[in-house]
Order: sequence, then structure tokens, then C-alpha cells
Amino acid sequence: MSSPPALLVQGLTRTYGVGKRGIRDVSLRIDEGDIYGFLGPNGAGKTTAMRCILGLIRRDAGHIEIFGDSNPISMRKKVGAIIETPAFHPWMSGWMNLEQSALYLGLPDHEVQTQVERVLQRVGLLERSRDPASNYSMGMRQRLGIARALLGQPRLLVLDEPTNGLDPKGMREVRDLVRSLALHDGLTVFVSSHLLTEIQAIGTRVGILVEGELRAQGRVQDLLQRDGNSPRVRISALDPAELKRCLDEQTGVELVDQDSQGAVDIRVNSGSIPDLVRTLVEQGISLTGVVPQERSLEDAFLELTS
Repeated sequence: MSSPPALLVQGLTRTYGVGKRGIRDVSLRIDEGDIYGFLGPNGAGKTTAMRCILGLIRRDAGHIEIFGDSNPISMRKKVGAIIETPAFHPWMSGWMNLEQSALYLGLPDHEVQTQVERVLQRVGLLERSRDPASNYSMGMRQRLGIARALLGQPRLLVLDEPTNGLDPKGMREVRDLVRSLALHDGLTVFVSSHLLTEIQAIGTRVGILVEGELRAQGRVQDLLQRDGNSPRVRISALDPAELKRCLDEQTGVELVDQDSQGAVDIRVNSGSIPDLVRTLVEQGISLTGVVPQERSLEDAFLELTS
């Protein structure tokens, strides 16, 4: 018998009144070991959905299971979460903040010190754990928030925009940590973001939420290969105008875009690319580049939202 999914959401709905956006009939499945990227623009309803899943706000409809458990109290014990920006007492050290959180969670007194040390070590903050939280950079506070979410040894980690507001170095640190928690610690991760490149870098599966509705979900590679028979190719030449004229005359070639330097993005059957290049050369086109363009999550996102 197969094990239940880490998170199963069916028909999740939350409304805020007439004319106000909520989420409508959202259904998703996250299998154990997934890094599930929950994508959508700001205001799409990602945080609302996560709050409903965690029981922080009521839902109007829908069924939720975490590792096969639908009891609101017991299933919550399997989850660690950061929703929006993590807050700490600034005058207390990172260690003391986590000690207090551990006590709120009801961890036995004899386990508190061990667990706090373990999670601080795991997120790379043990050496700075005695510093006041007010001295932490935004990236350090975000990692401290992840450490707090790891208290109690959850099996599912829910992270709401964990790289929001971070500089490139901080974004990389958090991204590498999230990937490591899934690959090496065996956690299942449900992470939201409006940054498509971040999710493409770490996600195994993705759901795209637009105006409260889940427009698509599936494996990242499956979404990237939805038009795999017609890959994009960027072609450039010494004479951009002549290049475009010749491409216009070719059958089976779709012009997608042209940049300010005259390079042309086209879609063409991958097996036809050598024939197309040969034809262009035979017609006297002096090519300077033929570069396949990998499809990105941004391409998939724009197709689903345009």
C-alpha cells in the first residue's frame, strides 16, 4: 500500500466578501520528499492558502490532510512554518528566542537545550546564537526563522516567501539551506514565491496560483517541456533585416521575438534546425549565432496568465 501524500488539499476556498479576492477551489498534492514551489504574483492568494492549510484562518470549504491525518491538532504537530516575515524579540539573543519558542511548543524541558543547539547548528547560526537578534542581518533573521520552524522535528516545512527582501547572497544561503533540508534531512518543503527563478532553481514540483485559482501544477520539467516539440532558437546575422526576410519565407518557422540588436527568436521543430541553417547559408545569410533557448518557468507562467 502506497504512503499518503505529505499534503493533500481538496477544494480549498476562502472568501472575503463581495468584490474581494480570496482563493477558490484550490486542490493540490505534495508527495513526501517534494520541494513544491507555490508560484504567483503578489496578491494571488498564496499566503491566504497557506494560512488556511495551517489552520491560522478559517476556510469556507475544502479538505486538508497532512501525511494522511485530517485532525487539526495532531496534523499541525507534523508541520514547521514561517508565514510572512519572522518576528523575534530584538533584545533577546537568537538562542533565547528559540528557547522561548520551544517552551511555547510544549517541548519537554530536558529536550529544549538539545533541540535549540541542533537547529541553530543546522542553519549555520550557532556561533552567533548569543548575539542579540537586533544585530542579525535580514538573511540571518530568515535563517533563525527556519531554525524555529525546525523545532519539534517536523516532517513538512511550510515557507512563505523565504527569500523576500534578501540580497543575492542571502537569497543563495536560504535557497541552498532549503534544498539541503529536503535532500539531506528528508523534509518535504512547501515554499511560496513570486520569484520564478528561485523556484526553478530548487523546486521539484510547482503550482501556479493566479487571482486565487490554481492554473497549473506538476513536475517542473513537465511544465518546461509542454512545448518540447517546438523549442525556441535565437538566430543572429550580420544583416538582421535580410535574416528576418528569409525567415518569413520559411515554412514551419514561427517568429516569436526580435531584440534591439536584430537577433530573432523562433520556434521550429528541433530536427529541422540543421536544415534551416543550411538554407539560410545557401541564401547568403552571414550567421553570427544559432543558440537554443531553454524554456523557463517565466515562459510557462506568462502563457498561463496572459
